Amino acid sequence: MVDLAVVEMSRLQFALTAMYHFLFVPLTLGLSFMLVIMESIYVMTGRPIWRDITRFWGKLFGINFVLGVSTGITMEFQFGTNWSYYSHFVGDVFGAPLAIEGLMAFFLEATFVGLMFFGWDRLSKLGHLFVTFMVALGTNLSALWILVANGWMQNPVGATFNPDTMRMEVTSFWDVIFNPVAQAKFVHTVSAGYVTAAVFVLGVSAWYLLKGRHLQLARRSFAVAAAFGLASSLSVVVLGDESGYALTDNQKMKLAAIEAMWHTEPAPAGFTAVGIPDMEARTTHHAIHVPYVLGIIATRSLTGEVKGISELVETAETRIRLGILAYDALERIKANPNDKAARAEFAETQAHLGYAQLLKRFVADPRMADDATIAKAAWSTVPNVPVLFWAFRLMAGAGFFFIAVFAFAFWLATRHDFGRTWFLKLAVAIIPLPWIASQAGWLVAELGRQPWVVEGQLPTFLAASSISLAQIWTTIVGFTLLYGILAVVMVRLMLAAIRKGPEPDPRWTGADRPRDAAAPDRPVWQPLPAE
Repeated sequence: MVDLAVVEMSRLQFALTAMYHFLFVPLTLGLSFMLVIMESIYVMTGRPIWRDITRFWGKLFGINFVLGVSTGITMEFQFGTNWSYYSHFVGDVFGAPLAIEGLMAFFLEATFVGLMFFGWDRLSKLGHLFVTFMVALGTNLSALWILVANGWMQNPVGATFNPDTMRMEVTSFWDVIFNPVAQAKFVHTVSAGYVTAAVFVLGVSAWYLLKGRHLQLARRSFAVAAAFGLASSLSVVVLGDESGYALTDNQKMKLAAIEAMWHTEPAPAGFTAVGIPDMEARTTHHAIHVPYVLGIIATRSLTGEVKGISELVETAETRIRLGILAYDALERIKANPNDKAARAEFAETQAHLGYAQLLKRFVADPRMADDATIAKAAWSTVPNVPVLFWAFRLMAGAGFFFIAVFAFAFWLATRHDFGRTWFLKLAVAIIPLPWIASQAGWLVAELGRQPWVVEGQLPTFLAASSISLAQIWTTIVGFTLLYGILAVVMVRLMLAAIRKGPEPDPRWTGADRPRDAAAPDRPVWQPLPAE
């Protein structure tokens, strides 16, 4: 029998490192392309203030980039240390996107990031802009390949289980890359990163405006963040809707859990705006429904059906019974690889093998399971409904809130109205919100997949390594201490860079440097004549 304590602690460790790593990823994704926009303006206009703006935000990008790389490496080690059977089971599929990510995207970033920081006086304007664009491209390609791998775990297409090697093997790498779940997750995640960066730039710019410092930089950065953020926040909602639509065909249980939909409703199903999901009573108390909305969003029609949790559990029970036949055929193949009857039976039922494996949480041999055990295994396919329900609403609510914020900021920027104190304070206060929304989104994505580490193929509790709780606790404590120190260092460096502000142009000295009438000791970053 599986030691579930080891499994749960391994899950906790991976969740902690993954969520910590994802504190840095969104800002890296968004700020990289904002640097491209700012430097493009500098190249087109020749106004040195845009060079100063680009270099300032580039410094903050660099601090964040270093921490993101260092924390990402730790995650990949855990596949071998804590999830060894998972690594064996999916290595043929999962290894390829990770290898491509390392060879192409990571080295692309590493090659050009040094040139971006140290090549300002050694490259032409267009040459340096090209370097900055390549850094942004490499950063986003890294996300693409990671999300291709993660998307395959959510919807394992383009691969099949080989009973002779006992692992998944690629049948179509094209299908793996263009997996609809992976593509939807990529565009949605990247857009969320763009929103994060826009909120960060808007908030820091608002802080400068409140303090009366670096006003020219702050106003220009505010305008760029408003426009970039408005486009990004609109795309997040649209692409999030597309990501949700992908669940209708590929992850029905996750969709039902997100909506706390315990029973199938007549089409089109209503959307539960708020409520209190109850896992024990298998109902949602005090639910407020919006008629038809869920059915229209999930199926793009008035007649499409969205199945409820109870009906999906019944489907899971049927698949478990078919999976037992597949498990029996597999055991006969292992005993006699030349058993043609067993191979034929396995070929007919292998799609359900993973469901039979769910029984190993309760019995050593799935073939010995009784009806009560099968029913218990079927209900184990239901994820944590209350967490998914509220995490999704937090994420979605933040998305619509950002649209309103950026729309108002864009309106202010078009009117050159940067004196709304209440809005500037709001922009500073909401800086942490996109990170909170992103973490909520990952909770929805990953908890909604449970109890599977590979949807329908491999239960999470069978994927862990045979290690001790003491070993896991040692690494958790070590990572917590190390990452805690790194977090303090990173925050202090970011705050110090923000307080210091942009570096003065070396051509400006003493009396030649323009001053702010409201604060004569602080330079105003006004444009210089064309070079």
